[in-house]
Amino acid sequence: MAVSHQSTSIDIVWPSLPLAAWQDTYATLHLWTQIIGKIRLALAPKLNRWWQSTLYVTPRGLTTAAIPCGTRNFQISFDFLDHQLQIDPSDGITKRIALTPRSVADFYQMVLTTLSDIGIEVQIWTMPQEVSEPIPFDQDYQHAAYDPEYAQRFWQILVQVDRIMTVFRSQFVGKSSPVHFF
Repeated sequence: MAVSHQSTSIDIVWPSLPLAAWQDTYATLHLWTQIIGKIRLALAPKLNRWWQSTLYVTPRGLTTAAIPCGTRNFQISFDFLDHQLQIDPSDGITKRIALTPRSVADFYQMVLTTLSDIGIEVQIWTMPQEVSEPIPFDQDYQHAAYDPEYAQRFWQILVQVDRIMTVFRSQFVGKSSPVHFF
């Protein structure tokens, strides 16, 4: 499929992503991304429209971009090619957590422990948002699925959406928001 917008044309590839096949991974990944978004929300300076809580599409997954913390910055990224969560502080001590089937509670604890190990202390509100029957992150042993193939397909769709929206907004002369993932 090709999408044209004035002088720009881009080819679009939509991987198959049947909900029934990836629903459990979707539910878990949704909660994992909320944890990372809430870390950014807690530490980043407030911006209009809650933009300090968003994630951005990257060539490998999703990222927070730089988050200020004390005298340094750090970034948290989901890498859907190597299936890792990567934490990159500005002092060079990169930490990685494998993205594998694990409960939201375990993921939450691993992320906070890893951050603490590199001197980043953060407290977040542990209640997920915009889900039916929310379970606090630290108590959620129900959601524990991660299928790498479907997580990667989801990200590939996000890459295509990011490309389309970036081209679409490029011709607008007024104020526009960056493409981001809530």
